[in-house]
Order: sequence, then C-alpha cells, then structure tokens
Amino acid sequence: MNYGFVKVAAAVPHVQVADCFYNIQQMEGLMRQASDKGVQIIAFPEMSVTAYTCLDLFAQQTLLKNAEQALLKLVSDTADLNILTIAGASLVTENRLINAAIAFQAGKILGVVPKTYIPNYKEFQEQRWFTSATELRDKTVSIGDRTYPLGSHLLFTAGQVKVGIEICEDLWVPVPPSSLLAMEGANILVNISASNELIGKHHYLRSLICQQSARCMAGYVYASAGFGESSTDLVFAGNGIIAENGTLLEESPRFTMQEQLVISEIDIENLQNDRQVNTSFMHGASTLLASETITIPFALSENSGQPVLTRSVDPHPFTPSGDALKERCEEIFQIQVAGLAKRIVHTHSRTAVVGISGGLDSTLALLVTVMTFDALNIPRNQILGITMPGFGTTDRTYTNACDLIRSLGVTLKEISIKDACLQHFKDISHNPSVHDVTYENSQARERTQILMDVANQENGMVIGTGDLSELALGWATYNGDHMSMYGVNGSIPKTLVRYLVEWVAHNRVDEASRATLLDIVDTPISPELIPADENGNIKQKTEDLVGPYELHDFFLYHFLRFGSSPAKIYFLAQQAFGGSYDKETIRKWLHTFFRRFFQQQFKRSCLPDGPKVGSVSLSPRGDWRMPSDAMATLWLKEIEGLN
Repeated sequence: MNYGFVKVAAAVPHVQVADCFYNIQQMEGLMRQASDKGVQIIAFPEMSVTAYTCLDLFAQQTLLKNAEQALLKLVSDTADLNILTIAGASLVTENRLINAAIAFQAGKILGVVPKTYIPNYKEFQEQRWFTSATELRDKTVSIGDRTYPLGSHLLFTAGQVKVGIEICEDLWVPVPPSSLLAMEGANILVNISASNELIGKHHYLRSLICQQSARCMAGYVYASAGFGESSTDLVFAGNGIIAENGTLLEESPRFTMQEQLVISEIDIENLQNDRQVNTSFMHGASTLLASETITIPFALSENSGQPVLTRSVDPHPFTPSGDALKERCEEIFQIQVAGLAKRIVHTHSRTAVVGISGGLDSTLALLVTVMTFDALNIPRNQILGITMPGFGTTDRTYTNACDLIRSLGVTLKEISIKDACLQHFKDISHNPSVHDVTYENSQARERTQILMDVANQENGMVIGTGDLSELALGWATYNGDHMSMYGVNGSIPKTLVRYLVEWVAHNRVDEASRATLLDIVDTPISPELIPADENGNIKQKTEDLVGPYELHDFFLYHFLRFGSSPAKIYFLAQQAFGGSYDKETIRKWLHTFFRRFFQQQFKRSCLPDGPKVGSVSLSPRGDWRMPSDAMATLWLKEIEGLN
C-alpha cells in the first residue's frame, strides 16, 4: 500500500444546470486527469450529474431519465479507469426520489448511498423532492437493467482501506453517519456536498471537517458544488477539502470559474495505529452500530515504485511555524510552570536548585523555574543557579551561564568539580589522562551529587534539565544528569528546546538576558566532558557523535506517535530532508537511533517525575512502557535491507 498512503482527490467540475451529458463530460475529464496523477479514490459534488440547483425540475421525468442514462454512460465510458469514483445523482426507488452517492469503478457500479438527513429550513427545501435513507425499505436499487446494494451503511473495502460515504447535511448533525461508519471500520470518509456560501460559513465548514476527521481518526474527502450552479438565490464557491485526523492537508481556492482537482494522500497506517492505541475508540459500539452494515469489495489501483507524495512531510514535526509557534511556546511554558508550581507547593520547598552549564537544556530549565517563582510570588533570588566548571568547560559556556544567572536575578553559586573528580579518579585508580566513559560519567555524577546535597542543605529541590531527545538516545549519565527531583524538560525534544529559548529571548527578557540567550542558542551542543581544543573551543560536539538532533527528533516522532516502521520513516525522511541529507546519512543515523533507543531503555524505566507536554512522551508511568532488555533485532534488520 505504498507505506499506507492512499492518493485521493476532491473534484469540482464546471456544470450546467440540468445538462446531464455536458456534466458527465466534465467529470470524465477530471477522472482522467486524476488517474494520470495516480489518484486511487475521487469524489465529485452532490448531484454532480444533474447539478444541485435543478429545484422542481427534479420532478420532471425527462431529467430523471436522462440523469440515469448519463450516469450509466459515465460508468461505461470510464471502464478503462481503475479509480474508485463517488458521484452524485438523483435516483428513483420505491416510488420515491433519493439524493444519492454512487460508487463505481472500472465500468461497474458497486453501491449506492442515499442521503440520510434531508434539510428543509431557510434556503434548503430538499424534502420537497427527496426521501431520507431512514425511510427506505429496500436494500437494493435499480439503475438501468441491474440492481445494486443500497444503504447508508455501505463500506467499500480494499485490504486495510475502508471507504464510507455521507452527503452534505449528514456532516452537520449531532451524530453524523460518518461517526458510525468510522466505528464500523471506515478510515476514509467521503462527503459529496452542495453547500452554498455565506459570510463566515467557510471557516466553520473547514473547522467542522477537520474536527470530524479528528473524532473519527480518519481521512476526510469533501467535494462541494462550484461554478455553474444556479445563482438565482445562492452562490456556490466550490470547495475541495482533504483532511486527516484533524489536519487540513489540502484545499481548493474558492470562487474560481475553473474546474478544480484537489489531490493529497491519506496515511492509512497512521490512522489505524491511532485507533488501535486509543482503546476508547470502539467503546459503545455494540449499542451504537447498525446491524445492516454491508461490505463491498473494490480493487485499490496500484502505483508502481515509491509513492509520489503531494502532501508535505514536515522535517520538524515538533516545531510549528509562524503564529502557531508563538502559541505553542506560550502553552508549553504554561504547562511546565503549572507542573513545577504544584510540586514546589506540595513539597514546601524554600528554593530550587538548577545546574547551569551555559547550554540549551539547563537554560530552559532555569527559565521555567524563574517563571514558576514569579507565578508563585517567590523572589527569584531564592533560586540557586549553580555553575560547576569541569575539565571540558569553555570560557564561552561558563561566561554565558554566569551572565544569565545574574541577569535573571537568580543567586549564583560556583562549585568547581575538578578537585573532587581528581580525588575520585585516585580513589578508583583511574588515569585522568584516559578520557573514556568513566572519565566522562564521573563528572556528570559529581555534578548531580553537588546539586542533590545543596538542595538538601537549602530545603529545596533539584530541577532536572534533560530533554526528550536525550532520553530517546540514552544520551545521559545514569544517576548523573539522568536524575533530578522534578524534570521539567522531560517531554520536550531538542529541536523544540532551541525554539523555546529563542522565543523567550525575543519576548520575555531584557536586553542583557536576550544577548546571552541568543548566544546560547548559537553554541554547539556538547556535554563538555572532554577538555577543549588548543584554542579553547568546544571539542566534544554531541551531534558529531550521535547524529543530528533534527533527524533523531524526526525518527522519534514517527516511531512513537504512529508506530511507523524503519522503512516508512526512512522514506518519509528522504521526503523531508532531501535537500539536507543524502540517503546514506539518513540510513546511518536511523540505525543509530534504533540501536540506542533499545539499548538505553533502562534509563527511561526510572525517570523522575515531570510534566507531559506534547503527544510524544517517554514517561514509564504513562506513554512508554517497554522491557529494558527488549531486542532491536527486527528493526535493525529492516534498516540493513534499505537502499
């Protein structure tokens, strides 16, 4: 299934009212365009065969007879296309007229879905002509000389892909048919519509579509009538909208006189993962679902080779852009501050102790602590900012740490770890010229001991600085920087930490603090456990050792958020980072990510408390519970087979 992607389209043809054969010509043209672009499922607007605004012409036998003939001709003329098509037309059954969605493929009609909710208020008067699906008795409908399945609970299925259909007003009621169809298994919902334009209505419609796709954990394809419909009393602007699980993937321009073909891809694998993880999704199904659900198979057309995506793949899924980033930063700080404030009040702590290195993570932890003390009306000078220079501390990070502590009004305390570490090396008979893991971890553990003991002295608590990315890679010293009394950054990835610090620099501090924060943002990420080079510059750069954090954060997001396989993550990363990293580099660091992720679980199994901030978290008490000795064999083997 091309990593779970199904290419869908919402088509808005140019129509002429009551000119059925003209209309199907326009529809066929759009179908062929879509097929050439690899589209597998396409939806046309409500009553697209006749146009929606025929009014009392719907009572004319000439229109009804020709609409049926035109529909059959469209099905026959597109028999060479393997694209599942949903079109709208009026049909007669049980001596009544129905507003119907007809699904067909490769020259065959598969089934017919009648509209359930027939509007009859203000500008709508559909009950004048049409009957609701709830009033129908028959389970089949005749079109030409054959009969086809009829009902509001039809599921068109091809493997994991399950398509459910509703029509216009069906979406606007308290419990839309699509809600039930989703519980019945539909993961792509199609709405063929003819919704007129009113001031403010479009914004509400977009919100409604996105919200319904989110509630149903489904893709939602919406196609609504456009130019060519009668403007006697109403205007139809043409809306093609594709959404997935709350996210708007693509939409057409409105008020254009040209036909529209809106294309995107629905990720079925991600949707199915979310449904499986959310165990509340199917609660109440036994009492809510109809017993008359009919499953109709269809053949999903296959596109050879790697899928060609029209939807964008965000290389930085944790960091939105524009105004959304500002809103995200504000909300994250509110969550962090609320969590830390509760813990300080509960423990009756008189102070907070933060180890400040001059790096991003400790800077963010200090900023959160300062905001928390402000919120609790506790003087900032009751925060202890402790800088602990060691063998790898550079002048740049040391100066930034001291300057930031002072400019924020926090109490500065400097405690060198060099002598204590040298004594420790002597005690355990370790040669200090050997810069191995013992040399590095001893420094991290000495710093943690200082912080913990000072916190005990001052009746305070140690605020953790480690972030989500470090936890994923295990890039922390066990019982060193891995440990704290409350970890405010534990569910914030490294790429987002940088944005948060930069956001504070531009929005929340004075000039002195701003300059320091911006220099911290520009400083290479390093634990500074190895002595600097001959010029006093950072020699030990984290991203040279474990790989770029933007790649690891991308891997982490797709692995945890959607349960994606290494092969799919590799494919998506190529789409997202094609201009920045070649395939070999992506594969190399993907292997590193999975190897370290599995090896380092034992560190995550005993994490300190800390607030969950986003949809991805590694807390052993909540989002991620994994055996510390689970094997990475299957994942690494899959990566080794990638090319």
